[in-house]
Amino acid sequence: MTDIAEPKQDKRGHVTMSGGPHDLIHPAERPLRRLFLANRAWLGTLGVFAVMMAIFMVANPRVFSNWGLYASVLTTLPVALFLTVPLVYIVTAAEIDLSFPATMGFAAWVFALVVQAGYDPFLGIAAAIATGMALGLLVGSLVVYANLSSLVATLGMNFMLRGLILMITQSKSIALASLDQSWAYKILSSQVYGVPVQILWALAYVFVCALLYNRHRFGVQVHVVGDNPDSANEMGVDVNRVRVKAFVFMGLGAALAGVFSTMINFTWWPTSGDGYLLPVLASVFVGGTPTWGGIGTVVGGGIGALIVSFIQTGVVGAGLSGFYVQFFNGLIIILSLIGHRWNQIRYR
Repeated sequence: MTDIAEPKQDKRGHVTMSGGPHDLIHPAERPLRRLFLANRAWLGTLGVFAVMMAIFMVANPRVFSNWGLYASVLTTLPVALFLTVPLVYIVTAAEIDLSFPATMGFAAWVFALVVQAGYDPFLGIAAAIATGMALGLLVGSLVVYANLSSLVATLGMNFMLRGLILMITQSKSIALASLDQSWAYKILSSQVYGVPVQILWALAYVFVCALLYNRHRFGVQVHVVGDNPDSANEMGVDVNRVRVKAFVFMGLGAALAGVFSTMINFTWWPTSGDGYLLPVLASVFVGGTPTWGGIGTVVGGGIGALIVSFIQTGVVGAGLSGFYVQFFNGLIIILSLIGHRWNQIRYR
């Protein structure tokens, strides 16, 4: 008589087939498949990056086998990572923040003023972080407690803060020629064996933020608030507080981006941060975080920043003129969004 296998659920909720000669694990419950399904958003983004780099390598192997090209990208990539990662939190909470370029510039300005006055750069970093978080609190309070549209309110704050910087400074930059002699620079923005140190700090930041996003109570609350604020409120989550905290976190990331940008260039510019608005937004969405809130991926956002950072270098390195950069920016973004849209339909 032939044994007939029947489905059975174990204590961990995994489906197995029992009653046959061997207990079989359902294909959907296999460890590797579960791992893939749980991380398919950022794995898809990683696939896009791999294909893009393979195309660049075939187009010009001499340029793309040179470490100098990668070192150049890794020098400035941390600035984008410090901005992209907290913006994933904002979008997951079903909000948007367009004020981060001006927040970055304002916090970097405070850092430059402290260093220019002769104080230790570490004190300048603390002042910049405090400034960024305070501005994040202001922006978040306007959006949440004044019940304003985050799109319009943060755009207005971006213009207002940038205008304030230009009025006070009269559009004059601040050079910090002696910054490279400080311990802060040597620890945070030097090079070790040809590798920019700041990329190591940025990767540590991404790792901690990914843990916070996926494992910590704050990350869980951000997901719940973005998915269904009414249900979150019934569960005892202070929805308004979580939303404001997300904006404060964005202010922290913008401040760090401003500090590292100033350390890289040894100069603070009144327009610091302006060029990051569209690339950072693109990085978030290319990385696999959808616009509707409730879900997202910090790791995918980091890979999205890597993709966007390599596009300009890759297009020029492949032998094309700079006029092609915007076209390929748009092409990669649209193809990534189409792929993620198809992907998310399957796993939501």
